[in-house]
Amino acid sequence: MARSTAVTNRIRRLRFERGEMTQRQLAERVGVSRQTLNAIEGGKYSPTLEVAFKISRSLGVGLEDVFAYEPTGDGA
Repeated sequence: MARSTAVTNRIRRLRFERGEMTQRQLAERVGVSRQTLNAIEGGKYSPTLEVAFKISRSLGVGLEDVFAYEPTGDGA
């Protein structure tokens, strides 16, 4: 699957480390749809800063434990 954003994440791994939390359960905690969470988790969509913080807090870790910015090409 091609990545369409320079923001990578560890959401799936962290969900499973927390008792195999489903996408639906995490989406409900964050206040987004399961489809939106699926797109973020799959790297198809970059979350807003607010949603990124909600995801990290729902998983009980810091923002940089969930998300990383990995630019390609121009190095920005």
